[in-house]
Amino acid sequence: MADGPVVTLEGVSRIFGRVRALDGVNLEIPRGPVGLLGPNGAGKSTMLKVILGLLPPSAGTISVLGVDPVRDPREVRRRVGYMPEQDAYVTGLTGVESVAFAGALSGLPRAAAMQRAHTVLNYVGLEEVRYRKVEEYSTGMRQRVRLAQALVHDPELLFLDEPTNGLDPEGREEVLEVIRDLAARHGKNVVLCSHLLRDVERTCSFVVLLAQGRVARRGTMAEVRGGRKDSFKVTGRGAPEPMEEALRAAGCTVSREPGHLLVGVPVGEGTAPVFRAAASIPWDLRSVAPEEVSLEDVFVEAVSAPESA
Repeated sequence: MADGPVVTLEGVSRIFGRVRALDGVNLEIPRGPVGLLGPNGAGKSTMLKVILGLLPPSAGTISVLGVDPVRDPREVRRRVGYMPEQDAYVTGLTGVESVAFAGALSGLPRAAAMQRAHTVLNYVGLEEVRYRKVEEYSTGMRQRVRLAQALVHDPELLFLDEPTNGLDPEGREEVLEVIRDLAARHGKNVVLCSHLLRDVERTCSFVVLLAQGRVARRGTMAEVRGGRKDSFKVTGRGAPEPMEEALRAAGCTVSREPGHLLVGVPVGEGTAPVFRAAASIPWDLRSVAPEEVSLEDVFVEAVSAPESA
């Protein structure tokens, strides 16, 4: 398991009446920081609950750190930390009491749970308010308490559901810095479930996109954001109109943008049509580069046409 995936799903479905929230998902989640993305209703929350053993799958098998969450949900929860999107605290408890309580629920002895609660509250920046009641905290403070609750038992794997939701820009950046530190300096495996694509881009090295209960895209950030093989930015010197005509005659699509032409070539032909068109004018061709794709571009494309799970 040292180098294997932290989570494996094989043919996993979850059905609610007539709704297939998960539809035959096959997926390996690798070690490191992973982003889990998808529009509302894509199946993200259902997937998290199935992985955590909170919901049984309707079909398929699951392995979390080598453990079956259906057969041994307590062992999974002992080794996994979960930060839910909604508040999860008992009214009347202070910050340190709330985190220690979460530690005890995870199997820590009471004294160890309290000691760890102080440590993780320091880590997430709540040492000054640890003795205040959680209901008196701001939104950002309550977010940090949930993160501390997920960390208190020192889990191998963390699931963070919308950890920056509702935070101002400064608070968001502070939480993201903690998440980056957990992965980079402490070696934690983190699954970040978020609708904020920019947060995932800045935090994660691997991305899973869900749509309609199926895996729409998966891969490293470089793979999913890699340049489109059939779309190129073309620059050159000279009047653009003849080059545009030559490209269209070669079966390409062309749009003029500031400083370059954006050229879509027939699938599988690469840059050859661009060079042939430039040579036929002739045109002073200066550069041909793959079009850069943002995670937002990939997201929009993926949810409109999900691949087979």
